[in-house]
Amino acid sequence: MTTTAPVADARALGLAHYAARGVLEHVLARHGITFQQQVALRAAITADAPQTPDDLVTQVRGSLKADPSDIRATLDELLAKQLLVADGEHLHPTAAGRELIAAVGAETAPVSARIWGGIPAEDLAAAGRVLALVTERANAELASLT
Repeated sequence: MTTTAPVADARALGLAHYAARGVLEHVLARHGITFQQQVALRAAITADAPQTPDDLVTQVRGSLKADPSDIRATLDELLAKQLLVADGEHLHPTAAGRELIAAVGAETAPVSARIWGGIPAEDLAAAGRVLALVTERANAELASLT
């Protein structure tokens, strides 16, 4: 008996996204941080240069398509938790912020290895190409709506 693999579509993409995000959010909750806070904090940590709040809003909005006012509230939460600190016009991650992201990464690494492990490289490459194209097209559609 031959089993046919499911065709990739919007539903399959959504199910995969929310399953993986659910795992991450479980870890984040143990550390007292939300998904959006983690995305914003990671953006500040991985930036090549100091970021203004507007820079971070733009970067997070590009990733999450979230409302700018919600992202600003998230930045305020990170400042209140002392995971980010204001230095003039820039926001910098604190040592506690860096440690938190490192701890989350260390905790999720073995889970990610179990989820992604054993998938053939050529399948990952094909999925990467398809996801990049879907992202490009969806971003273009979103841009045309605004």
